[in-house]
Amino acid sequence: MVSTASRPDEGQPYGKVYLVGAGPGDPGLFTLRGKGLLECADVVIHDALVSAPILAMVNPHATVINAGKRRGRHSLAQDDINQLIVDQARGNAVVVRLKGGDPFVFGRGGEEMAALVEAGIEVEVVPGITAGVAVPAYAGIPITHRSQSSSVTFVTGHESAGKYRPKVNWRALAQGSETIVVYMGIHNLGTITSELLAADLSADTPVALIRWGTYPQQKTLIGTLATIVAQVAETGFEAPAIAVIGAVVNWHEVFSHCRPTGTIWP
Repeated sequence: MVSTASRPDEGQPYGKVYLVGAGPGDPGLFTLRGKGLLECADVVIHDALVSAPILAMVNPHATVINAGKRRGRHSLAQDDINQLIVDQARGNAVVVRLKGGDPFVFGRGGEEMAALVEAGIEVEVVPGITAGVAVPAYAGIPITHRSQSSSVTFVTGHESAGKYRPKVNWRALAQGSETIVVYMGIHNLGTITSELLAADLSADTPVALIRWGTYPQQKTLIGTLATIVAQVAETGFEAPAIAVIGAVVNWHEVFSHCRPTGTIWP
């Protein structure tokens, strides 16, 4: 039986909320724990980038709510999503907040968990495979390599207004990490590459852009810090995409044919 918590100002009990990471898209990478929760959920509130095969696992009697955010097309503000989760936990025993990748890696899971804790609602996080690890792997790029990269940094290329600090210090990252993995960086790619070049990172530093990673339509664009912006303009390469910057990108030529084959895409 799922335990419930009651707030002093509410007569109706609260159920439990699960912040579940759906992974990067391929349903073969979804966790068994997440699948089990979807199958017994009363309510599922999901992001825009959760893949259709994973949504097909949802209990057919559950209420399914799309709270997805895409650049320029935000269905709900984050504060509204937080309140939606709180409201759905009232009177529903199992509420799943289904988030692309991992809830705590650029997924705003910390904000949602804080809102639930403040509301007195029981909450549990179920980690998922983050795109910054899985997507390069599906492109044949190891983000660390004993002879080339002993350090990796995950960073968002799309920062919200009013942050705790004004911007990512790209120049410091250029000198502090051998591999940089950028989430949501396509729209700010010109600024990112300029900052890294200004920090004396070589213009020949390899860059990989990987679009729709782990999906059947995955595409990879390979260039350098000096060329990648022009290549994006020429090819019309678009988000959603992960960027990998560093010498490990060169392994793509060797390993790209080793794309995982154990997927269960329909």
